[in-house]
Amino acid sequence: MESNKIAGILSAILGLIFIIFPIFGTAAVSVLMGISLILFGIVLIIAGFTAFNIIIGILSIIVGLIFITNIAALSFVFALQFYIIGILLILAGIAGLISGGQISKLASIGIVILGIISFALGGLSIDQPMFAAILIGVALIIEGIGLYIE
Repeated sequence: MESNKIAGILSAILGLIFIIFPIFGTAAVSVLMGISLILFGIVLIIAGFTAFNIIIGILSIIVGLIFITNIAALSFVFALQFYIIGILLILAGIAGLISGGQISKLASIGIVILGIISFALGGLSIDQPMFAAILIGVALIIEGIGLYIE
């Protein structure tokens, strides 16, 4: 079996685990992100004793500890990303409608609608931390299918 097919199967299985056990998935992602940020902060501090490295390293360690101790912090980050993407899509769609350039009016309206949907997903994600895990699960399944078909 090719490595892409194996990765696709593992990705789909992991996605199903995230959907079936969203609390476990959210906690696992939050803890892994926290550990990664703590290690990043330590390496940054050790790598160079400049003021910038020390400040960023300490901030990274603090945020890592927040992710480990508070699962809801992960949903806040996801919500923030959805909000930013939603705002950018809405602005891009409006710009396409106003400019009359190379993007068709129908595509611009579609982009605005996707922006509104993204904004709504941000609200759902910040309200319910498990929603972020389900979104990760769906994304992993889609990625797994893509890798398997490839």
